[in-house]
Amino acid sequence: MRRSRASLTRLTHVAATGALALALGVTLLAGNSGGAHGEARGEAAAAAHGRPSQSGQHWVHSWTAMPQLTEPHNMPPPPFTGSDAVLVDTTLRQTVHVSTGGERIRLRFSNAFGDTPLPLTSVLVALPAGGQAGVSAIEPGSSRAVTFNGERSITVPVGAQVVSDPITFDLDDASNLTVTTYLADGQPSLNLTSHPGSRTTSHLLAGEHTDAQNLAGATPSDHWYLLSGVEVWSSRQTAALAILGDSLTDGRGSTTNGNNRWPDQLLTRLQDEDATENVAVLNQAAGGNRVLNDGLGPNVLARMDRDVLAHSGVDWLILFEGVNDIGTAEATEAAQRQVAQDLITAFDQIITRAHAHDIKVYGATLLPFGGADYDDPGGYREQARTTVNEWIRTSGRFDEVLDFDAAVRDPAQPDQLLPTLHDGDWLHLNPQGYGELAAAVPTDLFVTGRHHRR
Repeated sequence: MRRSRASLTRLTHVAATGALALALGVTLLAGNSGGAHGEARGEAAAAAHGRPSQSGQHWVHSWTAMPQLTEPHNMPPPPFTGSDAVLVDTTLRQTVHVSTGGERIRLRFSNAFGDTPLPLTSVLVALPAGGQAGVSAIEPGSSRAVTFNGERSITVPVGAQVVSDPITFDLDDASNLTVTTYLADGQPSLNLTSHPGSRTTSHLLAGEHTDAQNLAGATPSDHWYLLSGVEVWSSRQTAALAILGDSLTDGRGSTTNGNNRWPDQLLTRLQDEDATENVAVLNQAAGGNRVLNDGLGPNVLARMDRDVLAHSGVDWLILFEGVNDIGTAEATEAAQRQVAQDLITAFDQIITRAHAHDIKVYGATLLPFGGADYDDPGGYREQARTTVNEWIRTSGRFDEVLDFDAAVRDPAQPDQLLPTLHDGDWLHLNPQGYGELAAAVPTDLFVTGRHHRR
């Protein structure tokens, strides 16, 4: 069985330090800047200041959630949403599924859509009970305090995000992490930043219970709030894959607390191969999202800087989005011809902007939606989808093409999904269908050979 990256790093460091001490026959002094302790101190300083270390270690995002403005029906359940404030005197416990692990992590909290400052009173990280997603209990003794410039509390300005200090915490690859946040004053507004499509259960309880092993009587809610990223201090071989997508990537139709969206299943494939076990997978998708126009969340052209270019360690980008642009445009020949051309232009822009940051871009073809609400009698939307897919496949602009369309369409009726692969609406996939998308991605596209030094 492969050891966790945190365990391997620790064992390697201990072995190397011990061997050096025996060879020299001396005690390694903390004040000796040329010795192992001095190097370790240099590594810690580099991590603390967010810069690459001399050994090439750097911060790499291991988990992300695309920030969104919370819709009324996705707000925290009563009594945690009031008439003019939210999460007052509330403990919020959430679990997230990270991709790559390590011994130091840091958290990011977002107030991107808040119109008032967001005061965070205290935050702790821990391992969830049994390593499970969506549980309200934590493993005894695993809790660690989170600080911001050495302080337990911080206020996130309007529209901003904050990054925690590095936290010494052993985090395994492809594991679950618990983050517990207490907000004494809550946010004095109903404009709350969240990610509604968590497919993961969070827990809310009145009062301060951040270090409680169990949150007895907590209220469950299948949404993430405020938390937007987890970074890991990683080796030079570690890099991240970001995915821009809509509900098909966000995982509608997948299993709550099952972590079986197609990016999750792709992560499993990457983890199973030595050459790609250092690849982090960042799911930057949201249900209803569009490339050209705002909808549920900002459009892709507007959010690309925030959700891809500003993230640490990104070497690759998969673009799998556009079906909502086609499906919400008027079902006329002229409107669909225009949206197809506009999507092609937008894809070209995205590629240009990513290449300027030395990020490879892989284009995924759009899935069929025959029989779904987006289907139109005149077939104009299907024509637009076909036009866009033809450009993805043949333009040569993408570094590679992922033919998701071919992976899940019905060969007997190519404008529809295979009946066994969708979740009943002829648009979204079930876990088996998401597995087909993951299987259609060649893992050798992510063999690490170049890395950013952000």
